[in-house]
Parts: sequence; C-alpha cells; structure tokens
Amino acid sequence: MIDIAHSVFVTGTDTGVGKTRVAVTLVRQLAEQGHRVAAMKPVAAGSFETSHGPRHDDALDLAAAASVHLPYDWVNPCCLPLASSPHLAARAARQVIAIPALVAVYRQIAARADIVVVEGAGGWLVPIGEPEVPGTPGPTMADLAQALGLPVLLVVGLRLGCLNHALLTAAAIQASGLPLAGWVANTLDPHFPGAPDYLAALDARLPVPRLGLLPHAP
Repeated sequence: MIDIAHSVFVTGTDTGVGKTRVAVTLVRQLAEQGHRVAAMKPVAAGSFETSHGPRHDDALDLAAAASVHLPYDWVNPCCLPLASSPHLAARAARQVIAIPALVAVYRQIAARADIVVVEGAGGWLVPIGEPEVPGTPGPTMADLAQALGLPVLLVVGLRLGCLNHALLTAAAIQASGLPLAGWVANTLDPHFPGAPDYLAALDARLPVPRLGLLPHAP
C-alpha cells in the first residue's frame, strides 16, 4: 500500500531500484480505488520490436495497470532501442528527446484522467540530451520533471549505499524547487541484514515521510 492519491513523478536513487514496481503498484492501487488513473513513461531505453512497433516492458506494465487506456505512443512517446543512459540511447537512435513535446503529451493525458503517474528513467539527474552549448550540461530527467511541475515520489531500493544515494537525491529534488511528496522503500534482497536499521536511518533523515514499504518480489 502506497499512501498517495494525486499525480506524481516517480524517480529513484538509481536504475534498478524498483521505480516501475512502485509506479505500477501505485497505478493499480489508485485504479482499484475507483480513480481515473493514467500512466506515462516519457522516455524508455531498451525497447524491443513488435508488429506494432517498438515497445518497452516498463511502459507496457504501466499501461496494463491503468484504468485510463491510451495509445502506446502517449504512454511512452520516446521508446529507444539501446539499453543505456537516455542521452546515449537517443544518440544511437539519432533521435532528440524534446522536453516540450513530452510535456504536450502529458497535458493530453492529464485532460483525460484524474491522476497521472509519470515514471522517469534512471536516476534524478540522468542525462536525456546533448548540451545545446559546448561545455555546458545538457538536459536531464530532472529538467523534464520540472517542466511537468509534478510532486516527486522517491523510490529507494534497500541495499548497501542507499542511504547516501537517497539523501543526495532528496536534496537535489528539493533544490529543484519541486515538492518532494514522500518516499517508498523497495525491498531488493529479503536477506539484506541491515534493512531494519537502514529504514530507521532513512525515516530519521529524509525530510518527508515514508509512504510505503514494498516486500521483496520473488
């Protein structure tokens, strides 16, 4: 159970920490409560080809959980073949990830739903594009979140190193000016001996409440 009932941008401390699992759980939970909930994965890297075009597992899982059914190209407007950082996957595909275009799709979705759960790719500051001016940083997933203007839900995968990653990510989200709605712990390893102490440390140090704890998924 995740204690949240409004549109959010789901980010994580890193890749592989369970963002999709948390986002799908939240979408399904909201749908079961009777909300008109839609899901969006604006950028996904590591797609596979189908007879209907490129698809990504995360986006398909999100779409299946939602109660508002949308064209795949809305759920996942930027679907890239290479399983890598989005900016490298986009470079390999000779595509440009245009934040205004993604925001426009989000607004179309939001007009059809009460709640939209948007899942990012990678971590908060993962690059999604090349620098427009040489020697300057290019756009990041954080820039997309800021353009969407949504509260942020932070996913923390319980493992060695997550304390530092969680605190740094939370500080970066708050520095962006977006509200940090809360955080969710995802159990990556049921045998991780430090899990209770790590949870206690995060509860004491993160500036927002924990909104859920997902058990290990076998």
